[in-house]
Amino acid sequence: MVPVLDQLRSALGPRVTTDPSVLDRARCDRSGHAASAPPIAVVRAQSVEDVRATMRIAHATGTPVVTQAAMSGVAGASNAGAGEIALSVAEMTRILEISPDDELAVVEPGIVNAELNAQLAEHGLWWAPDPASREIATVGGNIATGAGGLLCAKYGVTRDAVLGLDVVLADGRLISTGHRSVKGVTGLDITSLMIGSEGTLGVIVGATLKLRRLVAGDVCTLTATFSTVRDAAAASAAVTASGIRPAIMELMDALSLRAAHDLLGLELPADGAALLAIQTDGPDAAAEADGIARILAGHAQDVSLTRDREEGEHLLRIRRAMHHALSALGSTLVEDVSVPRSRMAEMFDEIARVEREHGVRIPTVAHAGDGNLHPNFIFDGDEVPDVIWAAADDLFRAAVALGGTLTGEHGIGVLKARWLADELGDDQWQLQRDIMRVFDPTGILNPGKVFVDAE
Repeated sequence: MVPVLDQLRSALGPRVTTDPSVLDRARCDRSGHAASAPPIAVVRAQSVEDVRATMRIAHATGTPVVTQAAMSGVAGASNAGAGEIALSVAEMTRILEISPDDELAVVEPGIVNAELNAQLAEHGLWWAPDPASREIATVGGNIATGAGGLLCAKYGVTRDAVLGLDVVLADGRLISTGHRSVKGVTGLDITSLMIGSEGTLGVIVGATLKLRRLVAGDVCTLTATFSTVRDAAAASAAVTASGIRPAIMELMDALSLRAAHDLLGLELPADGAALLAIQTDGPDAAAEADGIARILAGHAQDVSLTRDREEGEHLLRIRRAMHHALSALGSTLVEDVSVPRSRMAEMFDEIARVEREHGVRIPTVAHAGDGNLHPNFIFDGDEVPDVIWAAADDLFRAAVALGGTLTGEHGIGVLKARWLADELGDDQWQLQRDIMRVFDPTGILNPGKVFVDAE
């Protein structure tokens, strides 16, 4: 048989690279985890046919394939290693259609969130998923991980904003799932199954996105500081319980807040202080902001409110600087758990307990509007030490015990695979493994990720 690399070069020519520096970059995303060795090659696909050709060769030769794009994930799901093909769709960036009448767009997977919304804005439209990494994250990556972001509580997660997908299966076949209509319940919902599947069911090569009209009216931004993070979490729960749905409600604990202020050169907050940053939008934005301010007044040390959009975005930059700010504290294991919104304060109690009992630092930010927390485990060196894994194990189990889940938006990838069966239970875990094998009978799609014991 002709070696797989020769077959790839014959079919795809210069779109196949074995440059050592490129191969090395394909080993790791932003999780801090890297594959132990580089992949065979990186295929820089520019079309659906490039992807199909790659998968046909991979299927015929039994060669594993890991789909990649921006490599901005934090679970290790897109890391490619020894004996694998790294299939990059980062150059597939076209917007194929924008339909204002139907409020939809058809796009390729490599387009970046911010770029997509910049072009949609010209038509009075936008795509709601808004991860903090929107300047680099791709639509395909959002879909593959089931990403969320700052606007989820009011406008939904990625799953709520995808109508259909074009997917290349493990053997190179191309299928189109979903629909262009507002309603559609024909057969099983393969589109939803693909969202969050982390490259284990197929390669997403196109997406039909559900859009929204640009929100008319005001934008109001509130910031409130609290003496403890528990007080901030209780205040966010009170806002949710009131029935008001802010567009954004972000919480930063004391460690993360000080790190962001230090990075941005701002005056450092008081020791122990936590922050809520809240934004309302639409015709009722001002009234909602005033209502939220009244709620926060009973919990916070101080509350500020601005109706100036530019000033509001300036305030939110503290939250958006979070990832870079924490990198200054040391190596970081970025994690992602979700709990019921009413139990946010209890989850912060659990994080404090884990810090004490394991002797570790866990600066945490949260999408407080939907109960999604991002604990960041800080350590020295390149390898995650055992004490961090022990602390993470304790924290994950605490989240699940509170009625929560291992991940709200980052996915399972490599880093959380060991805990997946514990949350799902044996029967559901086996059922999901069986579904995966229907799509990928030979196990060549992203092996060693999510379902680590699948055969």
